[in-house]
Amino acid sequence: MKQATIVFTPSGKRGEFAHGTKVLDAARELGVDIDSLCGGNGLCGRCKVAPGEGTFAKHGLTSSRAHLCEEGKTEARYREKRKMESHLRLSCQATINGDLVVDVPAESQVHRQVIRKSADERPVPPLPAVQLVRVQVEEPDMHKPSGDLERLKSALGAELGVDAAVFDIDFHVLQRLQPILRKGKWHVTAAVYEGRQIIDLWPGVQKQAYGLAVDLGSTTIAAHLCDLQTGAVLASAGLMNPQIKYGEDVMSRVSYAMMNEGGAQAMTAAVHEALNELAVTCCADAGIDSSLLMEFVIVGNPIMHHLFLGIDPVELGGAPFALAAQQAQTIHATHIGPMVNEGARIYVLPCIAGHVGADMAAVVLALAPDQE
Repeated sequence: MKQATIVFTPSGKRGEFAHGTKVLDAARELGVDIDSLCGGNGLCGRCKVAPGEGTFAKHGLTSSRAHLCEEGKTEARYREKRKMESHLRLSCQATINGDLVVDVPAESQVHRQVIRKSADERPVPPLPAVQLVRVQVEEPDMHKPSGDLERLKSALGAELGVDAAVFDIDFHVLQRLQPILRKGKWHVTAAVYEGRQIIDLWPGVQKQAYGLAVDLGSTTIAAHLCDLQTGAVLASAGLMNPQIKYGEDVMSRVSYAMMNEGGAQAMTAAVHEALNELAVTCCADAGIDSSLLMEFVIVGNPIMHHLFLGIDPVELGGAPFALAAQQAQTIHATHIGPMVNEGARIYVLPCIAGHVGADMAAVVLALAPDQE
């Protein structure tokens, strides 16, 4: 009888099984933690798994969804009624027909990982990149023709003591500018990024703005929600890095990107989804509106850094370990998902070298912020 190798992630447990073996039976024999409440009858949906697609060099095998049996009536009925995602299978119904790497999502695990990531608070004077600036804008006058934006810039310049010409405005804010000014009776609050970019605007007084500090680790991701006005940490959350299903360590993930077309993009999408989940969780825990989440700071090792930015990490897989960019990067948060303020910015700390990342740069800054 034909045998196939199956590897379960994130546990890394593997074994040889005859073709026709149910994935759930293989998991139980190997001691893999998969939930099942209905006795394997395809009713509860607690045993969902995600078969891997592509070559996994670390495991020495090529996995494919085609290495599972075709979906039967029971599984098809469950998928239709419960709207199960297309990439998932019920392990109690799917049987092995070839080599497989199978990811067990957190929601399918009996004993789910508890990721505890607290923040140690230290007295640090807050100096956020996003400032909330309240101004009174001069009303329009037909005898002194000027645009509403130009008068907003003049008011900001006077308030901050800078030339009005330094300011620019996000297009989505410009589109809403006139009704906001009139609703606030020309008294508004502007969110200004790095002293020059107007990224949001509110009528009247707006006192709240928040940021998310994120440690993007290869195994876990930690996020801390901060009040940008006071620096206080309001909520913390963590989860397993979903990229682990592509490889437990960073070099395995580089290998996956090298050997599978679209592999790097899949890992980027996975970590963006995780960051959106953490942002929503932190905001819910703190009881704040996620639209007030306006600033992100991200740190991670060079490979996590590149994958987060959507850069293929292939050049970091061998000497001379060339970084695509060593300097800090600032991007719009809308590149990674919808669960934040439309004008929010993400600041990614600089890497130091090919194998010394933004996480180490953050440590240096935290321990000696005044040292050059």
